[in-house]
Amino acid sequence: TPRRGRRQSSGINAEYGEYLVEKEGDKGAFYCVLDTGLARTSSGARIFGVLKGAVDGGLDIPHSSKRFPGYNAESGDYAAGTHRSRILGEHISNYMQTLLDEDEDAYKRQFSAYKKEGIMPDMIEEMYTKAHAAIRADPSPAPKKEKPEGYKPKSYKRARMSLQQRKGRVAQQKAAFLALQ
Repeated sequence: TPRRGRRQSSGINAEYGEYLVEKEGDKGAFYCVLDTGLARTSSGARIFGVLKGAVDGGLDIPHSSKRFPGYNAESGDYAAGTHRSRILGEHISNYMQTLLDEDEDAYKRQFSAYKKEGIMPDMIEEMYTKAHAAIRADPSPAPKKEKPEGYKPKSYKRARMSLQQRKGRVAQQKAAFLALQ
């Protein structure tokens, strides 16, 4: 539930580290509460990546870094570098390289779209960095494409039948049933 006027964002943290929203003046960022719904809330889950992005974007969401990748439960330390590497897809790059070295067929099957675009494992971080820069440059969503004239969405509903058609269908089913007896 967003509420205005609680805290103000002090900017985007370029280092992907711990980021806190601080109050500046009367008006501020939206105050939100994370509702995970049915999503699993195990440490390192994607929902916490969404939380991190929302907090970095300036929303005021109460949270702890204990669930982010890079948190060490034994020492109680949060390694922002580990989280940064996950954000920039280093784990994807490592997996791509492993598949490329060990199983060429699995690599082709799993990363065919990347291969088609000419993206190799060492280019993943650069790709995500460019995407983040483009979002920061213009965060507005892309305009929706206009549907071509005569476009009709796919419908799986059965066409509505008239009373006469329904009675005819019932008569056919009765005749087929009686013919089997």
